[in-house]
Amino acid sequence: MRVLIPNPLLSYTKQARAVEAQGVTLDQLTRDLDRQYPGIRFRIIDEHQRVRRHIKLFVNRDQADDNLAAPLKPDDEIMIVAALSGG
Repeated sequence: MRVLIPNPLLSYTKQARAVEAQGVTLDQLTRDLDRQYPGIRFRIIDEHQRVRRHIKLFVNRDQADDNLAAPLKPDDEIMIVAALSGG
Protein backbone atom coordinates (compact mmCIF):
# COMPACT_ATOMS: atom_id res chain seq x y z
CA MET A 1 0.00 0.00 0.00
CA ARG A 2 1.04 3.60 -0.49
CA VAL A 3 2.52 5.43 2.50
CA LEU A 4 2.95 9.20 2.43
CA ILE A 5 6.04 10.35 4.32
CA PRO A 6 6.30 13.71 6.16
CA ASN A 7 9.27 16.05 5.71
CA PRO A 8 10.96 15.15 9.05
CA LEU A 9 11.23 11.49 7.97
CA LEU A 10 12.38 11.99 4.38
CA SER A 11 16.01 11.32 5.28
CA TYR A 12 15.03 7.70 6.03
CA THR A 13 13.40 7.22 2.61
CA LYS A 14 16.12 8.97 0.57
CA GLN A 15 13.74 11.92 0.09
CA ALA A 16 10.90 9.77 -1.30
CA ARG A 17 7.61 11.41 -0.29
CA ALA A 18 5.61 8.25 -1.01
CA VAL A 19 6.74 4.65 -0.56
CA GLU A 20 5.18 1.20 -0.73
CA ALA A 21 4.82 -1.00 2.35
CA GLN A 22 2.78 -4.01 3.37
CA GLY A 23 0.97 -5.19 6.46
CA VAL A 24 -2.47 -6.25 7.61
CA THR A 25 -2.22 -3.93 10.65
CA LEU A 26 -0.56 -0.59 11.38
CA ASP A 27 1.96 -2.48 13.51
CA GLN A 28 2.96 -4.74 10.63
CA LEU A 29 3.03 -1.80 8.23
CA THR A 30 5.45 0.18 10.42
CA ARG A 31 7.61 -2.93 10.83
CA ASP A 32 7.74 -3.35 7.05
CA LEU A 33 8.68 0.32 6.71
CA ASP A 34 11.48 -0.24 9.21
CA ARG A 35 12.71 -3.30 7.31
CA GLN A 36 13.00 -1.16 4.18
CA TYR A 37 14.09 2.07 5.90
CA PRO A 38 15.95 1.15 9.11
CA GLY A 39 15.21 3.43 12.06
CA ILE A 40 12.01 4.97 10.72
CA ARG A 41 9.71 2.96 13.02
CA PHE A 42 11.38 4.35 16.16
CA ARG A 43 10.56 7.85 14.94
CA ILE A 44 6.87 6.83 14.63
CA ILE A 45 6.39 4.28 17.46
CA ASP A 46 7.88 4.69 20.94
CA GLU A 47 9.46 2.05 23.18
CA HIS A 48 6.03 1.35 24.75
CA GLN A 49 4.63 0.40 21.32
CA ARG A 50 2.50 3.57 21.08
CA VAL A 51 2.35 6.14 18.32
CA ARG A 52 4.54 9.05 19.39
CA ARG A 53 2.51 12.04 20.55
CA HIS A 54 3.82 14.32 17.79
CA ILE A 55 2.88 11.78 15.08
CA LYS A 56 -0.58 11.15 13.65
CA LEU A 57 -1.46 8.27 11.35
CA PHE A 58 -4.25 8.52 8.80
CA VAL A 59 -5.80 5.65 6.86
CA ASN A 60 -7.58 6.87 3.73
CA ARG A 61 -7.61 10.40 5.20
CA ASP A 62 -9.32 9.23 8.42
CA GLN A 63 -7.26 9.64 11.56
CA ALA A 64 -6.37 6.26 13.03
CA ASP A 65 -6.44 5.86 16.77
CA ASP A 66 -3.37 4.61 18.61
CA ASN A 67 -4.46 1.01 18.08
CA LEU A 68 -1.60 -0.54 16.14
CA ALA A 69 -3.69 -3.68 15.68
CA ALA A 70 -6.15 -1.74 13.50
CA PRO A 71 -6.74 -3.74 10.31
CA LEU A 72 -5.60 -2.48 6.93
CA LYS A 73 -6.60 -3.39 3.39
CA PRO A 74 -4.11 -3.69 0.49
CA ASP A 75 -5.59 -0.66 -1.29
CA ASP A 76 -5.46 1.65 1.76
CA GLU A 77 -3.37 4.81 1.65
CA ILE A 78 -1.51 5.65 4.85
CA MET A 79 -0.42 9.18 5.65
CA ILE A 80 2.08 9.87 8.42
CA VAL A 81 1.84 13.41 9.78
CA ALA A 82 4.47 14.93 12.04
CA ALA A 83 3.46 17.90 14.16
CA LEU A 84 5.64 20.96 14.07
CA SER A 85 7.29 21.95 17.32
CA GLY A 86 9.51 24.68 18.52
CA GLY A 87 9.22 28.00 20.19
